[in-house]
Amino acid sequence: MTEGARGAAFRTRLRRFARREWAPLLTTVWTTLSERRLRAVPMTLAAVGLTALFQVAQNQPWGYRPVMDLGAVRAEDPLGAALLRTPLSLFVPALDLPVWGALAQILLVFGVAEICLGRWRTLLIAYVATLAGTLYARIGVALGPQVFPGLPASDAEIVDTGPSAAVVGLALFLCWRHRAWWTAGALLLALIGECLVKDNLAGREHLVASAAVLALTAVLERRRRAGRRPRPGFRWGLP
Repeated sequence: MTEGARGAAFRTRLRRFARREWAPLLTTVWTTLSERRLRAVPMTLAAVGLTALFQVAQNQPWGYRPVMDLGAVRAEDPLGAALLRTPLSLFVPALDLPVWGALAQILLVFGVAEICLGRWRTLLIAYVATLAGTLYARIGVALGPQVFPGLPASDAEIVDTGPSAAVVGLALFLCWRHRAWWTAGALLLALIGECLVKDNLAGREHLVASAAVLALTAVLERRRRAGRRPRPGFRWGLP
């Protein structure tokens, strides 16, 4: 086989891989956006606006305390207050990170999820992922650094906000929904690498959020397969 033939064969395999991995997802997104434009993602646009509003407010002398009272979560906070603040904590950008990163994550991942899953499923999965990370922080601090996967006591004071755990969870759920297994594997390897390179609260929360969503997909996959089986006393749905 000539060099040109090998190159053509490689490009063909690459195109087939891309179609198999991403075509179902991209086709759904493109078709929906072509038909409905921005009307397809009202929840996402509202989330972007809310995040931008929180960013402006928390950088003002008059707004920092109200934003913290509404959406700032720390492991040292009472559990009831933390649970009440967790839903809004998704949309409070971390003060030590550029806000454009949070806005881009919400616009892209929340937008795709809203189109493919619907707004309520998107919000539910985002909340499950965020809540898993929030609860892990409390458990990790209680365990202490001497026990795996414990955390140092100083992590209890970290303000734990932002959409990153929700974004990770939604991305993995979308990969499962559209059978993009290689993309899911690459994402998980990146999260593990992040934790190995910089072992901090955020990195560990991303892994816990991933584990929570993977557990959810395992349950849904089992139910999906069970739904395909014939019921006892029936053969392929016929009496």
